Amino acid sequence: MADKVRWGILSTGNIARQFAAGVATSRRCIVDAVGSRQRESADAFARTHGIPHAFGSYRELIRCPEVDAVYVALPNSEHHAWTVAALREGKHVLCEKPLASNTAEAEDMFLAAEKHKRVLVEAFMYRSHPQTLAVMEAVKSGAIGELKLIRTSFCYRTRRIEGNIRFDKSLAGGGLMDVGCYCINFSRALAGAEPVKVEVTGHLHESGVDDLAAGTLTFPNGIVASFTTGMTVHADNTAYVCGSEGYIEIPVPWKPTKDKSEFTIARATPPRMDAVGQPVPAAPPRERRMIPVELDLFGIEADDFAATIRDGSAPRITPADSLGNMRVLDAMRRSLGVL
Repeated sequence: MADKVRWGILSTGNIARQFAAGVATSRRCIVDAVGSRQRESADAFARTHGIPHAFGSYRELIRCPEVDAVYVALPNSEHHAWTVAALREGKHVLCEKPLASNTAEAEDMFLAAEKHKRVLVEAFMYRSHPQTLAVMEAVKSGAIGELKLIRTSFCYRTRRIEGNIRFDKSLAGGGLMDVGCYCINFSRALAGAEPVKVEVTGHLHESGVDDLAAGTLTFPNGIVASFTTGMTVHADNTAYVCGSEGYIEIPVPWKPTKDKSEFTIARATPPRMDAVGQPVPAAPPRERRMIPVELDLFGIEADDFAATIRDGSAPRITPADSLGNMRVLDAMRRSLGVL
């Protein structure tokens, strides 16, 4: 056990439960402690997940000598304060997305990580998954020709508004921060650049947060990305990566599993006007690529983090990547009037 990264989890909410269950499948990590504002909640969480230590405050957890790394699963508005506090206590930090409430907070968090010589990574777990890595490699290898267009969707309909942190403006809630950030991150990663133009339109909930948004990003290399996101609407939640010679369909881009890890590379049929005097090609071929995956999504993410702090491997999400995402989120939220 000594060589494994020992995690402490801040919070006992839904994403904390998913992370704890995922780490149980990892090769290089264990969850050693959990902290909550209520000791009863921490105790119950610890019993459920077989965690040795439970604390009735966040401060106790980040000071625990048995903890090497802290997973911050708190509301967005608390990411900055508790990440910086954990870094000061000498802990490495994996902080849930979005990294902070705004770019200024994110910059301060990375300055703290540098000062205390600890690793800070934003928890976009899908970026560690073999399916995502395989899609990025397919694009890089020219499987669809020159990348031109990226289309993504991440929406859900929730009826639980009262007490929902996602609908609380003071907690930096809203659809863009909750799930739209995935679409932005994915588009920037594939484009390999920061956008030179950002546009967004949307709808504000009566609570003051964005509950529906559609945006576009234009990149200096000519790539265009569009996305839809929301908390009060259903959508297919897919991703399409379109090139000059074909396109990639990703049916489950955000939370791929080992049972449904796949994507399809398709070739488009050229317009009939381009086929005058030539045989019309048959239906476009479709190549379905299945990605073998042995571990849970969050377990893979935890092992990636372990490789960074133990082996010196580059983090899957770099500080520059996180700051770039926050700048786009700031610009869009400012445009919608929620920042």
